[in-house]
Amino acid sequence: MKKRPGLASMTAVYRRELLSYVTTPTAYVFIAVFLFAIGLFTFQVGGFFEARRADLTSFFSFHPWIFMVFLPAVAMRLWAEETRSGAIELLMTLPAPTWSLVLGKYLAAWTIAAVALVLTFPLWITVNFLGSPDNAAIFTAYLSSLLMAGAYIAIGTVMSALTAAQVIAFVLSVLVSFLLTALGLPLVLDFFSGFIGGAGAEAVARFSILHHFDAAQRGVVEFRSIFYFASLIALCLGFTALAVDARRGG
Repeated sequence: MKKRPGLASMTAVYRRELLSYVTTPTAYVFIAVFLFAIGLFTFQVGGFFEARRADLTSFFSFHPWIFMVFLPAVAMRLWAEETRSGAIELLMTLPAPTWSLVLGKYLAAWTIAAVALVLTFPLWITVNFLGSPDNAAIFTAYLSSLLMAGAYIAIGTVMSALTAAQVIAFVLSVLVSFLLTALGLPLVLDFFSGFIGGAGAEAVARFSILHHFDAAQRGVVEFRSIFYFASLIALCLGFTALAVDARRGG
């Protein structure tokens, strides 16, 4: 069966981008540093063994904050590097729909994040040796963590499309990611409740990545959380496509 032009273009861009990750130190450095950081926070800061509980609460609780810094570093090169190297001119002349270019690049970066998460599975096996954890809750938390990773990468993707400098794309991505994460902190919600009341603060919390990920850590699958992450990803990729289209039009 012959592939549609858009799907074929997306697959080609995906393979090209994934190859660029695995043939350069970027992916390996990210995965190595991510595994080191998540291990350090889980065991040293989170007190994994001191808690004496067969669960991964201390592991997942640090995901938003680690992703917030590490994933923009993966996504910042997606479009900014093309601009710096001049390859963007060739990419813009390809007879491919913009959405296929955007989605192909995005999925490649998300794949790297997924590989990093898969490499933490030994920790899941470990807690099963230590006790009888709620594996359904852990599975739900992993899926939610993957969705959350996709959201952070989508933020980094749009910032990379808006600027030709990788450092600027990284800083802007971290800033936006921090704002969307911090909205769910109790301190921030208490601040808002003093001005707009408890109901208003709750409404603000629904825009927070942290708010929707916390529910998944408890093993609760909420459609509104899935919808939130999917909508955030779609919105960011839509803005990325508009930025790329603007370059094509220019």
